[in-house]
Amino acid sequence: MDTRKIIRLGGLLGSLLLLCLSAVPAVHAMPAIQHWVTDHGVRVYFVPAPELPMVDVTVTFAAGSVRDADNPGLANMTSTLLDMGAAGLSADEIATRIESLGAELSTVAAREMAMVSLRSLSDSAYLQPALALFADVMTQPNFDKKDFERERQRKLVAIRRSEQSPSAIAGYRFFHSVFGEHPYAHRVSGMEDDVKALRLKQVKAFYKRYYVAQNAVVSIVGDLDRKAAEALVQQVTGALPAGSRAAALPPVADLSKANEERILHPSTQTHVRMGAPGMHRGDPDYFPLYVGNHVLGGGGLVSRLHEEVREQRGLSYSVNSYFSPMEQNGPYLLSLQTRNDQVDEALAVMRDTLQDFVDKGPTEEELVSSKKNITGGFPLRISSNSGIISHINMIGFYDLPLDYLDTFSGHVMNVTREQIIDAYQRRVSPETMVTVIVGGES
Repeated sequence: MDTRKIIRLGGLLGSLLLLCLSAVPAVHAMPAIQHWVTDHGVRVYFVPAPELPMVDVTVTFAAGSVRDADNPGLANMTSTLLDMGAAGLSADEIATRIESLGAELSTVAAREMAMVSLRSLSDSAYLQPALALFADVMTQPNFDKKDFERERQRKLVAIRRSEQSPSAIAGYRFFHSVFGEHPYAHRVSGMEDDVKALRLKQVKAFYKRYYVAQNAVVSIVGDLDRKAAEALVQQVTGALPAGSRAAALPPVADLSKANEERILHPSTQTHVRMGAPGMHRGDPDYFPLYVGNHVLGGGGLVSRLHEEVREQRGLSYSVNSYFSPMEQNGPYLLSLQTRNDQVDEALAVMRDTLQDFVDKGPTEEELVSSKKNITGGFPLRISSNSGIISHINMIGFYDLPLDYLDTFSGHVMNVTREQIIDAYQRRVSPETMVTVIVGGES
């Protein structure tokens, strides 16, 4: 995600949690996800978690940069302005009230989604006023002209600073080269000229279209029962107009030929991004591709890319690969950074390692090791309220099965070497990948 603003003022909350954590047993089983749709069309996903006296709430709208149309940076600016003032309160007044309640409130925009999140103590003396502020931020933003101009200048400074980062440049160019005219190609922040061209009336129109009930997913994890959760949803979303759900995104086209782009940049390290469109959420090949990539480059120090590029040849301190599934096929990205004088050799090894994996797949030993690594670490990813809410938010936003978390490890363990080879040979084409190289001037 390209931008994040967080009001992180949770001293009271943090102190209480530290006292409680030692008494909380490790989470071994995922509680059932409760799901319902409100009368206004809000989709709700709720997991009771009475172990700690806290509540996490995230409201997610299909209102990311893919909805910018001809105004790149619009979704990002809209999200930024939400807690810059609401219901007549200024940003400072909102921050002061959140601080007094020991709560945390944040807004963030990404490619496909925009989220408004709250973490609060579950005691009604703290939760209710925190929820009232949360609802105001989401449903009654001020969209003040002075706030808009101030945030525009801040974003322009951030964009100019990002142009000095070889890693950021490589990322931007990679998405542009892979996705072309598709909305995924947009920078979440927009470019400098895009942000200069934005108008406050566009922000208001974007908010009116996308921040509506039928375009919203609410995720809740915390010390509540079902009745209290239903009341919470009504309190924070009841004032949203019904509206309509955002249109489905267009399919992503496969690449037909390879393309390599070299961008000179004054740095001692060269940054390399290589890849193509990969897979989407709910993809039938998800688990073979996911497990296969863990062997190739997603398993950190035990991955094949790490072994070939770093351990055997010392060509890169950092090398990895990952799929980023989205509504449509998101990127499959292999990346490394290396000394300027080693970039061609490192890139050749990365390409050869990928091709060998596509041709032959993992060994049985690699497959067994990766399965153990994935399934062994998975419980830790859903052992906290924040871990659970990020997963159920993903389930809700992408309409995945409610038993996704319960069945995840079983799906991983059932993946075979033959399935990985088949999926990689059908879905991963090294000869048509985009390669972006940024650096070369020390």
